[in-house]
Amino acid sequence: MNIQPLLEALELQEQAARAVADGLREQIDGLRNRLRDAETHLERLAISRTTVTGIADRLSAAPDLPEHPDYPRILAVFNHPTGPLRARDVCQALGHELLPKNAEGARAKLKRLVKLGILIEADTGNFAGKP
Repeated sequence: MNIQPLLEALELQEQAARAVADGLREQIDGLRNRLRDAETHLERLAISRTTVTGIADRLSAAPDLPEHPDYPRILAVFNHPTGPLRARDVCQALGHELLPKNAEGARAKLKRLVKLGILIEADTGNFAGKP
């Protein structure tokens, strides 16, 4: 009995199976690379989300105001786009009488808000919200 044709047929099947296995290995390598790229992208997105969320939290956090009922009301005055305001303007907006002591009190509060970094003093005596 001649087994040579049988060995040749087995060789052909082995070559075909090896080619299939090699092709599958290449596909697996390609998929591993794509998976690594996708995981890297996911990590970067997670870092970006954390960074943006942290910045948004800091920007939206209410400033620590001194304990006096006028401070939130003063900030409310600056929430309306009016341009720089003087202490007298703030007194009027708060409904205080335009007396020197009230204007000085408002000026002192405005200066304190500038020191806290909540308002800016555009020029001497003119106060504005931060841009």
